[in-house]
Amino acid sequence: MIIYVDADACPVKDEVIKVAARHTLSVYMVSNAFLRNISGSRVHCIVVAEGADEADDWIVEQIEERDIFVTADILLAERCIKKKASGLKPTGKEFTSENIGSTVAMRNLSTHLRETGEISGHNKPFDKKDRSAFLQTLERIIQHNLRHKS
Repeated sequence: MIIYVDADACPVKDEVIKVAARHTLSVYMVSNAFLRNISGSRVHCIVVAEGADEADDWIVEQIEERDIFVTADILLAERCIKKKASGLKPTGKEFTSENIGSTVAMRNLSTHLRETGEISGHNKPFDKKDRSAFLQTLERIIQHNLRHKS
């Protein structure tokens, strides 16, 4: 089991590293630019070429069943779910095969409404409750994957 992080704008990189270390899991922090202050014996920083989907493509190429991904990118999540990986947003919302279809549909609807000016594109600020929810969900996913080794 490996954890892949879409790391460019991820606010929970330190939390991922701490939880992964506790479980002796490897982490791949994937970004378009060098990440400062990221370290750990099982942490690998991968810098991909600049481009809209370069980090996403790298993660999808590497990820396997039972691996875990962390991203706010719903389309990346959809691609990883198709490979039977487990994942979550930095806010702690889990992506599953049961909810990814409706999540993609809501993303597409929101994009359309923003483009037509029906809604503005502001998300709520990341807060302590999001961080706590993230930690709980990540731990639950790890425990589930450890129990269900195939």
